[in-house]
Amino acid sequence: MESITKNRQSTTTLRAMVERAYGPQQVPDGDDFATELSYGFFNALYRVRLRDGTQVVLKIAPPADVALMTREHGMMRNELAAMDLVRRESDVPIPRLDFVDVTGEVIGADYFFMEHIDAPCFGIAAEAGELSTAEVTAGFEDLGAVNRRLAAIVGPHFGPLEGEGFATWREAATAWFEDVLTDGEKAAVDLGWGYGDVREAWAAHADALEAVTEPRFVEVDLWAKNSMIRDGRIVAVIDHERAMFGDPLMEAGLTGLDLPDFPDPAPFARGFGLGELSDHEHTRRHLYTLWLAVTMLVETTYRGQPPEKYRWACDQLDVAMSLLGRSR
Repeated sequence: MESITKNRQSTTTLRAMVERAYGPQQVPDGDDFATELSYGFFNALYRVRLRDGTQVVLKIAPPADVALMTREHGMMRNELAAMDLVRRESDVPIPRLDFVDVTGEVIGADYFFMEHIDAPCFGIAAEAGELSTAEVTAGFEDLGAVNRRLAAIVGPHFGPLEGEGFATWREAATAWFEDVLTDGEKAAVDLGWGYGDVREAWAAHADALEAVTEPRFVEVDLWAKNSMIRDGRIVAVIDHERAMFGDPLMEAGLTGLDLPDFPDPAPFARGFGLGELSDHEHTRRHLYTLWLAVTMLVETTYRGQPPEKYRWACDQLDVAMSLLGRSR
């Protein structure tokens, strides 16, 4: 996926980063030691072969001069905090961190090296038809079970993993949703709806958020392409940059409950242990779908994505608004 936020580097700079992380004895020869992994949406990602043949993954945060959405600032550091928390508080498999550099001395941006997981990306393998229907179903069920284990982690507040949070989920969710709308207004993004109409749709149903009284760990982006699979089991979860303390019902694996363009959520819900939703739970889920739809739409401008991506995101917002009783 193309995005202007991807901080690509020359082979010369990549060698310098390898040397800083692993020492001069591991600096590779030639120019074919790094392969960009292009399926990410935000950071630059490389698979790197060290001199001794070991493969690792390098993840690089966006350059300092690229405009980011409000909640995207410091996302790599949030990911590092999430990985530390998951490693300490759960048995969910995540890659080993080898080296972290947040000094800005080499490329003016944060980056880290981590273990390369020798397994297919679940989402890519499924899309390519490399997995049977049974394997895909088993994978989504296991991903839901992973979500259940992550959601067992209780936080000290709602909102960010570190720093000052919010006392209630309604406050946290509304503040972050408002940040996305403000980002859209600043960039003059046409939502296809009035910003006031979208705010009113949220406010009219925000009471449902008050049912969430315990801050739980939520990856937010726990979907097939952020997981690695082997023999029908999830062997690693990656991309923890959007993690927060909130309502597990907002997890990406449940998006298909509202938006038909997303995968069938039933296997994920089974693994998660989620049964039939109550009316209040449906309303919360609709609010999270609205939040996601607006985010995807505003992102198209901040990422420099093509018109077809913008039109698709507009369609998702139309669905989200209709779920909350809004029509043109």
